[in-house]
Amino acid sequence: MDPFVRINFLGAAGVVTGSKFLLETSEKNILIDCGMFQGLKELRELNWSPLPVNVKAIDVVLLTHGHLDHVGYLPRLVKQGFTGKILGTAPTLAIAEIILKDSAKIHEEEAKKANKENYSKHNPALPFYTKFEAEKTIKQFQVEMPDKWIQLSANIAFRFQYNGHIIGATFIELDINEKRFVFSGDIGRANDYLLDNPKKPEWADFLFIESTYGNKLHPDDDIEAILSQMISETIQKKGNLIIPSFAVERLQTLMYVLWKLYKKNKIPNIPIFIDSPMGNNVLEVFNRFPKWHKLSQADYNAMCNHINIIQSYKETWDTIDDTRSKIIIAGSGMVTGGRVLTYLQQLIDVASTTVLLVGYQAEGTRGRQLQEGVHEVRFFGKYYPVKATIKSIESLSAHADQNDLLDWMSNIKNIPENVYLIHGESTALDAFRVKIEDTYNWHVTIPKLTDVEKVMI
Repeated sequence: MDPFVRINFLGAAGVVTGSKFLLETSEKNILIDCGMFQGLKELRELNWSPLPVNVKAIDVVLLTHGHLDHVGYLPRLVKQGFTGKILGTAPTLAIAEIILKDSAKIHEEEAKKANKENYSKHNPALPFYTKFEAEKTIKQFQVEMPDKWIQLSANIAFRFQYNGHIIGATFIELDINEKRFVFSGDIGRANDYLLDNPKKPEWADFLFIESTYGNKLHPDDDIEAILSQMISETIQKKGNLIIPSFAVERLQTLMYVLWKLYKKNKIPNIPIFIDSPMGNNVLEVFNRFPKWHKLSQADYNAMCNHINIIQSYKETWDTIDDTRSKIIIAGSGMVTGGRVLTYLQQLIDVASTTVLLVGYQAEGTRGRQLQEGVHEVRFFGKYYPVKATIKSIESLSAHADQNDLLDWMSNIKNIPENVYLIHGESTALDAFRVKIEDTYNWHVTIPKLTDVEKVMI
């Protein structure tokens, strides 16, 4: 084989979203992740542009995990002519299926609404992809086991390794001509409520590592004490606690923590409503793959029985009209779409409402705007004053912080030829670069979007 690999940084380079890395070799062209850009408008607009590579020449896609910013572009890839297999662990593909179907449904609904109410600049507004296109993509999924080397061609093999973060998530070790390319995906945290600690790579000639929190340490918060206090204040105010939540992992963690607090008599029996069709489907993935998480069957059943799971849009409105103090957990986590918009549209201008943000809020999202203290927020083309109390808990993040990231690299026995910092905003990337150079004395590169790098192997 030719002694080089051409690396195309098609996403998550200089930004947090849109993970896509194409490795071109003389034997196989391999795409690592195929995510959609989220957040800033100029990033979201990139989703509509065809990829600047020959999509038909891509042989295989390897997925680190099922989040939208890692799988959400797949139907567009298929539309542009990709016909190969899409490989991932069983829970990753189960999550990806849920997310793609849900995302397609939302795209179709939003396009229909925009055309009906005429608030789109595009005439007609089109869905990013349809349910039919999502279904067609899912047919190309193929499950692979973790911890097992899989041969892709004579000189190329890979394996998935457990990485925490969300159910099914892995990092990828890809051996090309006896050189090891390691893609971290999103790295989970130690001592997670639901997931085991991430494994660590032991060799990396070329390391691609996420840097979401490359410049931060998560506060050592007592999550249970903070939630108990917040719930007590909500009851005193006779208000509602609204938690916009990611449907995958975060929602299940919140369910578990709230159930645990009730069991320990730390909170009263306040009604808890889960309003996330996608979150319900993800719960089922936890049920299907018990070996991928720490929750026992008995605890899983008790937790589900304790919480009201909303099944229809009518129940959403019934919950809004319910005058009791309550906790509402609804998607999406960055307030970019989903059922949480309906609740906030009705309740963001009520002083007794508390909105709790529990994860990373990307630039350009409503979640980031609320976090930064905006006085009004826009839903469905109209502005609403923000009278609710806005709070956030950073320590519930599913992403490793700077110390976790450094620790994740600590078992690597060799000196990598290059470390590429990906999946981070510019301040995080730069701070993390300095930290790695100071800690390990390794050579670090911060690639930009659409960079192409040729490495000799």
